[in-house]
Amino acid sequence: MSHVLNELVTLLALERLEENLFRGQSQDLGWGAVFGGQVLGQALSAAVQTVGRELQVHSLHSFFLRPGDVTRPIVYEVDRIRDGKSFATRRIVAIQGGAAIFNMAASFQRREEGFDHQDPMPSAPPPEECPSDRERYAGRGAQLPPLLRERLLAPHPIEIRIVGLNPQDDDPFAPAERPPARMAWLRATDALPDDPALHAYLLAYASDYAFVTTALLPHGVSWLTQGMQVASLDHVMWFHRPFRVDQWLLHVMDSPSASGSRGLVRGRVFTQDGRLVASTAQEGLIRLRSARTPSTP
Repeated sequence: MSHVLNELVTLLALERLEENLFRGQSQDLGWGAVFGGQVLGQALSAAVQTVGRELQVHSLHSFFLRPGDVTRPIVYEVDRIRDGKSFATRRIVAIQGGAAIFNMAASFQRREEGFDHQDPMPSAPPPEECPSDRERYAGRGAQLPPLLRERLLAPHPIEIRIVGLNPQDDDPFAPAERPPARMAWLRATDALPDDPALHAYLLAYASDYAFVTTALLPHGVSWLTQGMQVASLDHVMWFHRPFRVDQWLLHVMDSPSASGSRGLVRGRVFTQDGRLVASTAQEGLIRLRSARTPSTP
């Protein structure tokens, strides 16, 4: 396993303090606050450690309450709300400095057979034909803040490839108005153990990438636009079928509405052979606090 992927797996694994109490370290990705995907992944990891291995997560519903401090660890408190014959429910609260910064409700189910149908996977070029993030930002580093530049151009544990776009077609430095939809291939950069729980919380981590910013696409602004405030408010996931994050997954995203300084984004996650394995949704704050002026370092 590569160093950066092992570092992410370790970050999400958590330290057990008590029976239902866990501690996770924070990672600075250059955003100025803890990446939402980190808290999602760590909270799900904490919940997973309080249920039997025969139970798999099938849904999570979460709220981001306060920005996380990247210089401090986060404590996760798990409430074992219910343990039934088929389902178990957990409530997880993430705490920093004595205050809740995030909470989640997660539901787990014993595997069983039943009716089966799904939406078809949309047509998409293979990941090999799509630019990686490092390729998209290559040569643009001087336009980014130093820490963000370092993170974007460094090796990543999860490779993201925006589908069917040349770098200039989805350029956060010079955004153009376009329909509120995008697709992205994602995959861990190395092989992972055969642990379904690990793959679930790694997908939770990766699903927050480029998600709420989909709601900005029709408005000719980006997360780099001066005065633009973008923050996740909530995040929902449903897990439908088994999958592996070390194999290519396609996250298909669209934004049906933006109003009141909030944008709603929906997503579907497919395997490369077309199986729908997860559904996602997120509402985020998208607030423009000044004139539309391109951001400068």
